[in-house]
Amino acid sequence: MIRIDKYLWAVRIYKTRSIASDECRKGRIIINNVSVKPSRNVEAGEIITVKKPPVSYRYRVIGVIENRISAKLVSQFIDDITPEDEKQKLDFSAKGGTFYRDKGAGRPTKKDRRTIDRFKNESNDFFP
Repeated sequence: MIRIDKYLWAVRIYKTRSIASDECRKGRIIINNVSVKPSRNVEAGEIITVKKPPVSYRYRVIGVIENRISAKLVSQFIDDITPEDEKQKLDFSAKGGTFYRDKGAGRPTKKDRRTIDRFKNESNDFFP
């Protein structure tokens, strides 16, 4: 038995254990369709959903481990079962983030910023 925040850190989903704890407190870590606290114990066979907007990753716990392991060994303890359509959301959000501005135009004004935000929101509507 190991705490969920320590497990997420050990299998390299989060860089630090404190970040994993904060994400649990924010309700972004879900086990078996229930939002969990950082002190919740993890068992083999459980499904963990990790919300990192805009993507919701899903993992199946294969084995429990307490100490942080190398990236090569992570696949022995956790299985990524995230659907491909969720992973594609990340690609779409990365592609929609570039805008051309003339050199020397300076920072965007408030009006420019609103136009850019409106354009981003409209482009994201095409990629659910």
